Amino acid sequence: MKNETNKDIAVRVSNVSIAANILLSVFKFIAGIAAHSSAMLSDAVHSASDVFSTVIVLIGFNLSEKKADKEHPYGHERMECVASMVLAMILFFTGFEIGRSAVNTLRSDSVNEIRIPGLLALAAAIVSIIVKELMYRYTIHCAKMINSGALKADAWHHRSDALSSVGALIGIAGARLGFPALEPIACLAICLFIFKAAIEIFKDAVDKMVDKSCSENIEIGMKECIQSVDGVLSVVSLHTRMFGSRVYVDTEISVDGSLPLFKAHEIAEHVHDNIESNFPEVKHCMVHVDPEAL
Repeated sequence: MKNETNKDIAVRVSNVSIAANILLSVFKFIAGIAAHSSAMLSDAVHSASDVFSTVIVLIGFNLSEKKADKEHPYGHERMECVASMVLAMILFFTGFEIGRSAVNTLRSDSVNEIRIPGLLALAAAIVSIIVKELMYRYTIHCAKMINSGALKADAWHHRSDALSSVGALIGIAGARLGFPALEPIACLAICLFIFKAAIEIFKDAVDKMVDKSCSENIEIGMKECIQSVDGVLSVVSLHTRMFGSRVYVDTEISVDGSLPLFKAHEIAEHVHDNIESNFPEVKHCMVHVDPEAL
């Protein structure tokens, strides 16, 4: 939509996610109870946890958009990373509880007494797979548009929920075919999907918290961008670091040592402007000039 800020996009996507997850979790919970499906109930819990997760993403994004102040001169972008880490921990514990319940069922004598799930649970799993995959595609598109790590994490929540619904579908179908143990086994598969998503989200947030550099391809593009500026003889060094969803760049260039100071400064300004205009994720570019004798 025209004239939307990054915050507007994040709020719109989050509101859509919250509404979709509430409706889907209620539908799956009712289907799980009515159709006697533990896999579908587990899947409903997963969808319900996504509502809380999206709220955390929204809070984290709002905090990260706060302007720099005296105590935080570099801004608050890393608050988005904090939100992602909290999100990962919630996911992990959700998966743990689902897995623990499944293991207890498999270890007990009640595994052979599991009730065969009804067709409603099967239908709910199919609806969930379709809706959550569409939500993943919508959210990941917007996340890439505004380069939001927390929104990407929320997108992967949708994808992990779609995958867990595939596991629920297999378990429910297997139970209806005469293999009731597939229900708790499907819950274990859901648990593993959730663990995988949690670990990936946590790792990505930690990387951004410890000043991980940009990818090699992005740095190569930056060097080419700097080298294209008239007056730059060479790129002596280039260092990048992630700061939440934004990037800081420190570069050292060499110029003709006989140039007047104001001309060397002008070249440095062009490098600065070139980087910040061609790479929107860059928050600030610091340029150091080395004189070179020709």
